Amino acid sequence: MTTPVIRTAAKAIVVHDGRILLQRATWDGRECYFLPGGGQHPGEALADTVRREVEEETGLDVRVERMLWLREYIGAHHGGDPADHRIEAVFACTPLSDPHQLGGHPADDLQTGLEWVPLDKAPSLNLLPHTLRQPIANLATGHPETAYLGDVA
Repeated sequence: MTTPVIRTAAKAIVVHDGRILLQRATWDGRECYFLPGGGQHPGEALADTVRREVEEETGLDVRVERMLWLREYIGAHHGGDPADHRIEAVFACTPLSDPHQLGGHPADDLQTGLEWVPLDKAPSLNLLPHTLRQPIANLATGHPETAYLGDVA
């Protein structure tokens, strides 16, 4: 049996002019979207993780405003790998560099591009994890709830 390892990560909600920055990707042969972000390095604060990951993946420098959501994924609870346990902190971020000059370097073969998407379109996208679609759309009202989202796929 594989020993479970908890992986911590930070994801970014980068909003500009009512649009959210998403990574477009191909997953299991289908187009989908992800928030920019990734794994935390030992000794690195989560706010530093999200800044680094956003710059690496999108080319943007961002200011981290606050944590919005905390999400877990425990593979054994969702028919996945029992050793897979992830904790993701999702932060509201503001672009400091030109939001129209996107670049970065994709860390994997899944990413096919970057896209600014209207906040209210999030529920209709194949945005993974699906649990984030409605909370992201709620950002358009200016009243997002800060919450522990739970163990969700």
